Amino acid sequence: MPVKIPTTLPARFILERENIFLMDEDRAAHQDIRALRVAILNLMPTKVVTETQLLRLLSNSALQVDVTLIHTATHESKNTSAEHLLKHYVTFDEIKREKFDGLIVTGAPVEQMPFEQVDYWDELTQIFDWAETHVESTFNICWGAQAALYRKYGVPKYDLPNKMFGVYEHRVLNRTSNLLRGFDDFFYAPHSRHTEIRCEDIAKADELEILALSDEAGVYIVASKDGRHFFVTGHSEYDPLTLKSEYDRDVNKGLTIHVPQNYYPKDDPAQIPNVRWRSHANLLFSNWLNYFVYQVTPYDVEEIP
Repeated sequence: MPVKIPTTLPARFILERENIFLMDEDRAAHQDIRALRVAILNLMPTKVVTETQLLRLLSNSALQVDVTLIHTATHESKNTSAEHLLKHYVTFDEIKREKFDGLIVTGAPVEQMPFEQVDYWDELTQIFDWAETHVESTFNICWGAQAALYRKYGVPKYDLPNKMFGVYEHRVLNRTSNLLRGFDDFFYAPHSRHTEIRCEDIAKADELEILALSDEAGVYIVASKDGRHFFVTGHSEYDPLTLKSEYDRDVNKGLTIHVPQNYYPKDDPAQIPNVRWRSHANLLFSNWLNYFVYQVTPYDVEEIP
C-alpha cells in the first residue's frame, strides 16, 4: 500500500517520477482499510527535502500510511515558505487531542547548543510527554534522538573534536530484534553531526538497549525495551547526494570541513558518491512500521497506547 499525502505536496511530484506508489485522499477514502496514522515532526530547515526523504522510505511497505506533517509554533522557519507550512503542516496545538500510531522526530541543526537554549525546547518536551499517551511508537533521528534520550532518560550529549561526517560501518548487537530483521551482520549508514551519545550513559538506563553501533561513529540505534521508542543517531533517510550538498555548502562558506568519509571513490569530491545504505534504510523503516506500529497498535486509534 502507498503513503497517503496531499496532491499539492511538492514531494509528491518527485516521488511519482521515481515510480513510487502514492495515494491521494479521494482514492484512500474508497478503500475499506484503516491507514496507519504517522505524524512527522519536521525540525529540519530544508523541510521539503526531509519530507521527501522520509515519505520515500515510509512508502516501501505493504501498509497504507496516512501522514501528518507537524512544525513548531515557537520557531519561525527561514528556509521554508509560510505558504508551504500553512498549506501542508499543522502545529502541535492543532493535533494534541488526537492519537497516532507512529511519530517520527527529525534531526535539527542545533546540536551544539544546550538543549534548554533551543527556542522551541519547551514545545518539544511537551510533544515528547504527549507521545507517551497519544502515540504507539516513536522513531527519533539524530538530534531528535539525542533530545528524546535527554528528556526521557537524562542521557547527555558530548561535543566531538571534529564533525562525524560520512558513511560508516555498523554492526548488529541484537540479532533477534525485529527492528533489525533482515539486516546483514555489518551495514552502512550516513552520519552528519558535531555531538555524540555514549554507551556508558545508555547502560545507566535499565529501560534502554543498544541495538547497533559503529567502531568509528559510536552508538547508532538505541531502543526502549518495551519497543515503544527508538533513537537513531545517523541519517539512514539521506538521499545519495545529501552529504555532497552539505560538503559543498560548507566549502563555499569557507568552513573547515573534511571530505565525507567512505563516501566518494578515493575520497575525490569530483566523483559520483557511492550509495551503501539504501537497502538497510528501507529495512529499518519498514521493520519499524510493521513490527512496532502495525503489529501492536489497536484497530481503534483512540485506544492508544
